[in-house]
Amino acid sequence: MDFFIFASEQWMLFALLAVLIYAFFMNERVRGGTMVTTAQLVALVNTKGAKVVDLRDAKDFKAGCIVDSLNIPFSQVDRRMAEISGDAPIVLVDKIGQHTGSIGSKLKKAGIEVYRLGGGIEEWKNSNLPLVKG
Repeated sequence: MDFFIFASEQWMLFALLAVLIYAFFMNERVRGGTMVTTAQLVALVNTKGAKVVDLRDAKDFKAGCIVDSLNIPFSQVDRRMAEISGDAPIVLVDKIGQHTGSIGSKLKKAGIEVYRLGGGIEEWKNSNLPLVKG
């Protein structure tokens, strides 16, 4: 009960806290690369020659992946960074989009143009786009 009294008396502090939390999460989203839709991913591959890097483990990758995607599991990205570098933009894909932000930040620091598929491979499946067996 005391919390609600405090919150009603200090509503400006709570509003400021909410704005700061929102700003923090928006900043984190941008730092990891631009979020793209499935249609934007296809356009990036077709127009800019973007490479798709799948961050899922090998078992999930073999069950179904985007055509011509490169499988580099999340835990191996640091060791296999040389395979990712190049002039082409990179589109990061994982299961539902939760790991791409941290890897995207690392790649951006290395000077790589990075995009992230919003919703991950699940969004790709929900859009009825083709998957190939890895």
